[in-house]
Amino acid sequence: MGNPGYGYGGMLCVDMGTEERANRLMHLLQNTTQFGLMAVSLGYYETLMSCSGSSTSSEMPPEDRALAGISPGLVRMSVGYNGTLEQRWAQFERALAIMKQQQPPPLALAATTAATLHHNAAAADRDVPDAGSNHRKH
Repeated sequence: MGNPGYGYGGMLCVDMGTEERANRLMHLLQNTTQFGLMAVSLGYYETLMSCSGSSTSSEMPPEDRALAGISPGLVRMSVGYNGTLEQRWAQFERALAIMKQQQPPPLALAATTAATLHHNAAAADRDVPDAGSNHRKH
């Protein structure tokens, strides 16, 4: 966003796809990298962010949000005056890198892991040693 008379604005949007991923990103940005603060309103001198689909635009019907390009995972950020652009960008990139490291396993792997955990728990409840374990229930 830019205005020839005033210069560029400080609004940044990123679509994380889902509300859950948007909330994870905002949590990291606020609590891990100190990028900014989660808020409903974006009017303040500090960096603020919100997930529009579940906050400012939550009153809109889902069809209207889709037409307006507001996905459930849209994060809007108003970049504040404190800190330098380089500091803010580094904080943002660090949060994205952490999210990438914390990605959940693919669905097939998650299902296999869940089945294995269920099997191991059932074996432990029966006081029977599991084939893949040297432990018994005490």
